[in-house]
Amino acid sequence: MSSISPQPGIMDISLYKSGESRIDGVEDVVKLSSNENPFGPSDAALEAFRKSSAQLHRYPSTDHRELREAIGEVHGLDPERIICGVGSDEIITFLCQAYAGPRTEVLYTEHGFSMYRISAQAAGATPVVAPERDRVVDVEAILAKVTKKTRLVFIANPANPTSTMIGSNEIARLADGLPKTALLVLDGAYAEFVDGYDGGAALVDQRQNVVMTRTFSKIYGLGGLRIGYGYGPQEVIDVLNRIRGPFNLSKTQLMTAEAAVRDTEYTEKCRSENARLRAWLAKALAELGVPSDTSCANFILARFTDEEEANACEARLRSDGILVRKVAGYGLPNCLRITVGDEASCRRVVHSIAGFKGRRE
Repeated sequence: MSSISPQPGIMDISLYKSGESRIDGVEDVVKLSSNENPFGPSDAALEAFRKSSAQLHRYPSTDHRELREAIGEVHGLDPERIICGVGSDEIITFLCQAYAGPRTEVLYTEHGFSMYRISAQAAGATPVVAPERDRVVDVEAILAKVTKKTRLVFIANPANPTSTMIGSNEIARLADGLPKTALLVLDGAYAEFVDGYDGGAALVDQRQNVVMTRTFSKIYGLGGLRIGYGYGPQEVIDVLNRIRGPFNLSKTQLMTAEAAVRDTEYTEKCRSENARLRAWLAKALAELGVPSDTSCANFILARFTDEEEANACEARLRSDGILVRKVAGYGLPNCLRITVGDEASCRRVVHSIAGFKGRRE
C-alpha cells in the first residue's frame, strides 16, 4: 500500500451524483432532473457565445471587470465586491478554503445542498447539520448548533431540494445571532425565480458577516458553461481573490454571461413562464394526491406516502421517458424533485403520474 495519503477528510467525501440525462433504449427523453432552464439561454447570450470563438487564442481578463460591472449594473451591486467563479460551487469552495479547516466547523441544514458538506470536508473542517422544520430552514435550530468552532453557515434561499425559503427578517436574525468569527453564506442559486427578491444583497450591504452566492446555471440557462459569482464585504472578497486562479473563467464564459445578465427582458420572460407552469404543475399533481410545498424555485418537491411509492412512481416516469431526481440522499426518501419544464414536459409528467395513480387527467 502506498504511503502517500490525501489530507484528512477527503476520503470521507461521497462522490457527487448529478441528475441523469439518458435512458437506455429511449430517444425522446424529457430531462427534469437537474433544474435546468427548459428555454435555454437568450439569443443575446448565444450570439455572444458565437462571437467569442474569434478570440479563442487570447487569454481572458484576470479581473473579470466587464462581467462584474454588468452584474453590478443590473442588480444594483458594487462591482468591486463581486468575485466570479466556475459556478457558485467554486465560490463555496473558496469560502471553505479561506475560512474553514481542521478543528473548525461548517454548519448547514439537514436537506441542504451536498456541496456544502463536500467543500467542508475537502478543507479538513467538520460538517455540522442542523434540523429543519417541515422542510423549511429553522433559525433557532441552526443557532442551537453554533459553537466557538463555527466558521461558516450555509443557507440556500430558496433551498434545494426543498424549494422553500425563509424571510429576510429571519435571515437577519440568524446573521445577528452568529459569533463574530463566523460568516453566513446565502446561496441564491434560485433567487431569480422569486419576484422582487435580491438574494440577500441588501443584508450583505448592511452587515460585515454575510456573503451571497449566485449562479448563471439556472434562470440564465448557462449550466453547460459553469459561471457563478459571490458578493460580500470587501475584506472577504479580497481574501477569496487571493486563492482564485487568475484565469478561472474563459473569455467565452465571460462574454456569454455578460450578454445573459444584460438581457433582462428574457430573464423576466423565463421567470414569468416558470411561475405559471410551476403553479399549474403543483395544482395538477395535488389533484392526483401528490402534494408539494409552495415552491419558490424552478422545481417542485413532490411528496409520496413513503419511499416505496416514490421509487415506484420514479420507475413509471422513467418508463415513460421522463427523468426526475430521487432525493433520498438529501434525507427525503419519500419525495421526488421535478424540474418545471416547458408546457409539453409538464403535461407529460402529469399524464404519467396520473397513469401511475390509476387516474384519468
